[in-house]
Amino acid sequence: MTSTLTPVVAELAHAGSAAATPRWRRSRTTRTWGMVACALALVAASVASLVFGVRDVPIDQVWHALTTPGVPGIDAAAALSRVPTTVAGILIGAALGVGGALMQGVTRNPLADPGLLGINSGAALFVVIAMTFLGVSSAIGTVWFAFAGAAVAAIVVYAVASAGRRGATPFTLTLAGAAVTAAAASITTGVLLTNVASLDSYRFWQIGSISAPAWSTILLLAPFIVVGLVLALFQGSALNALALGDDLARGLGHRVGLSRVLTAVAVVLLCGAATAMAGPIAFVGLAVPHAARLVFGADYRWILPAAAFLGGVLLLVADVIGRLVARPSTIEVGVVVAIIGAPVLIALVRRTKAVAL
Repeated sequence: MTSTLTPVVAELAHAGSAAATPRWRRSRTTRTWGMVACALALVAASVASLVFGVRDVPIDQVWHALTTPGVPGIDAAAALSRVPTTVAGILIGAALGVGGALMQGVTRNPLADPGLLGINSGAALFVVIAMTFLGVSSAIGTVWFAFAGAAVAAIVVYAVASAGRRGATPFTLTLAGAAVTAAAASITTGVLLTNVASLDSYRFWQIGSISAPAWSTILLLAPFIVVGLVLALFQGSALNALALGDDLARGLGHRVGLSRVLTAVAVVLLCGAATAMAGPIAFVGLAVPHAARLVFGADYRWILPAAAFLGGVLLLVADVIGRLVARPSTIEVGVVVAIIGAPVLIALVRRTKAVAL
């Protein structure tokens, strides 16, 4: 029965999608060149991240430092010290960009970001508990608690959203996420008010920073991000089907519940690891998917890889701006992203008039 209906449903789905989002359709050639441009932009942002800082390093010296182990000199030392920051910026930006696209797709909510499903608030709550009651103060220690908090929050949100007769829907996921976020934030504030030392440590973590991360932290969390990215890239077709509604998605042969669970697992891996590494960074997961839709249309098979590239670009550019504006000090990337992210998002939404998912 399903096989008989599938061609008909697919035709209706294609027609419905085209009618609903005609301005988002792009040719394959445009998308291919757009993806190449995104990759080149990430390379350019990575080079800028290695070149600019408190001490600018000529690009030939950067190349010499990277290709010649043990080369002496201040320029070489400066360039090499920025490598972990650049790698962390690429990983975190890609994770948040793709995580935001996944959340917007699975909840069919254009305002979804890592904060909507309680990822940030869950991570923050577990970090505060670790600092206050367990005496955890090292970065490598708080990383695990932040990751665990993000995972627990996502599980609770999905369990609460699935409790109803119709199971987890975009509406119940959004509502459960907002409730868990509010509850976790209230508990976090209550705990912090009783411990001044934890409040000081938490404020630095909450700002959101990728400056000088330890290689041990990067190597510890990078596998989670890589697995999350691979899993996310396989969800593109499922998210396209979910955008048409659960009934049409089932008619097209997709297992809606399984698709949502796999998407949630990818979100936890991506946003949990990114938040654990750098703290909660706003606007990347919210704005990057919208920017990707401008070039690649509403097809998640293109949006997801594009969001990975553009997320890295946004985070690295914001980090470079933070270094140049406040020389010889540095403005943390979370602050810069918040400053430039809001007007960019407003401009994108106003230009496109409406956001199609």
